[in-house]
Amino acid sequence: MGNATLADADLVREARSGDAGSLGLLLARHQADMRAVALSILGHSPDAEDAVQEAVLIVLRRIGDLRDPDAVGPWLRAIVRNVCRTQLRARRPMPAEALVLPREEPDPAELLDRHAQRDWVWHALDELSPRLRLVAMLRYFTEVTAYEHIAEVCGIPTGTVRSRLSQARAKLSQALLATASLAHDDVAAQEARRRRQAEETLRAARSGAFAEALTELCAPTVEITMAKGKLTHGFDHLLGAMDRDLGAGVQQRLANLVVGRDVVIWENDLINPPDDPFHCPPTVVWVNFLHADRVRKIRLFHPRPA
Repeated sequence: MGNATLADADLVREARSGDAGSLGLLLARHQADMRAVALSILGHSPDAEDAVQEAVLIVLRRIGDLRDPDAVGPWLRAIVRNVCRTQLRARRPMPAEALVLPREEPDPAELLDRHAQRDWVWHALDELSPRLRLVAMLRYFTEVTAYEHIAEVCGIPTGTVRSRLSQARAKLSQALLATASLAHDDVAAQEARRRRQAEETLRAARSGAFAEALTELCAPTVEITMAKGKLTHGFDHLLGAMDRDLGAGVQQRLANLVVGRDVVIWENDLINPPDDPFHCPPTVVWVNFLHADRVRKIRLFHPRPA
């Protein structure tokens, strides 16, 4: 029996087991009803289509949370309804924090790690243009979620962040509906390699071999934008900054890693000494831009408290 003939509840069960094709078919079946909900709340506007696209990505992450597979239709419509209400609240003037789950729930990366769909997600992200991919990676898989923070990391206006995120959501939801049945490479090996590389680089800094580690990691003319906006080329300024931090008793520890085709993001905790707990901000984000498997550009960013 092909997937096209399966009942909705059976498609839910297949999707829970990691079958992205079943999830894509399920969403295709209910797309008209989901769009009708959005139109009834938001009217005929681009916001309605955005709401459906956001709902598709939420379903991708949360299909495992659906307790009753027979209730998938009402569940999908409820997700669209909630997204629409979030958009309506955002019109009173605060930016929508779409797709950011409450802190008591697992974050998107944790949810994706539970399901085989994670490979589809990373494949779909890699199909985005570099500009769209970077804002999506920051927004949905790091702690750099505020539009103004993403704008600062990317060096673009906040309005451009909104536009690029909208385009990314549209392309990802379209890709799920159009290509979910394709086979995708396992990203676990790539992620493990990049994690090992990040941890070895930070360990080298603590052991006095940071220069050698950077030589291995980066292109010789690597462009580095420091946290305060200072632009340098080569390693010298970064080496000096790391030496000063280590001399003050501050160490960096990898807390989160996000891997894309040509971008690898490190979110590092800054561990301050007990006698100087506020010497450095609590975290630093390294956005590493790759070319030919070497880092050619690094942007360092300290997220500010919300």
